[in-house]
Amino acid sequence: MLSIVLALVVQNPIHHIALGDSAGLMHPDVQLRHYQAALAADSLSYEANWKAARAIADVAKQIQGNADSLKRRRDSLYAVGRVYAERAIRADSTKADGHYVLAMVLGRLSRTKGSKERVRYAKIIYDEATRAVQIDSTHDNAHHVLGAWNAEVKRLSGFQRFFAKALYGGGFMDKANWDDAVRHLQTAVRLRPDHIYHRLELAEVYVDLGKYSLARVQLQAIAALPPVDVLDPQYKEDAAALFKDIEKEKDET
Repeated sequence: MLSIVLALVVQNPIHHIALGDSAGLMHPDVQLRHYQAALAADSLSYEANWKAARAIADVAKQIQGNADSLKRRRDSLYAVGRVYAERAIRADSTKADGHYVLAMVLGRLSRTKGSKERVRYAKIIYDEATRAVQIDSTHDNAHHVLGAWNAEVKRLSGFQRFFAKALYGGGFMDKANWDDAVRHLQTAVRLRPDHIYHRLELAEVYVDLGKYSLARVQLQAIAALPPVDVLDPQYKEDAAALFKDIEKEKDET
């Protein structure tokens, strides 16, 4: 009897989702194992799919470097993450997290792709993150994606945007602007002031705009925050290095 009860617990997707949640964002590899175990029991679970997509993306983002073998490994993980995210949306398109993780996974995957694919991904990223915010206006991570999307597009040269528009139908990228980049990232920080990456991305946008004093405020705040994400130690180092670079810079008028 006891063996039957234990077997039922092991096969219970809710049990594995809870174990994955308890592992925390500092251990995405452990999270992923539990979410995949939940999917083995119920492949259509909305919770297990979107959380598995987030976890596998967090595993992939730790694989850094430009060697072909590393790129292939990263891309293969992001590709699986996309499958999980799309399956989550099919399971329940009325919830925000599925739309967010699809936008996030494609945002990371697109960085290793060519121009045509990046333009195609850019529209999906924007549409899915926008949908997530429409569903849940307090979704800080979706606001982050939208802020970063606007910033990344604005960082493209005029020629790159023209090239995307003329050859790949990237005219929708004309809607990108710095005001929305700042607004969405400020919202992300307001919603989750303890989130290091929100503040780092906002600081980088302020640097783009020559608002160095505002950037320093964000970077100084990061120094006092404890790490909760697996890459937070690196983000803290990046923030310290950026602060040093702009420490004496005066705001541009």
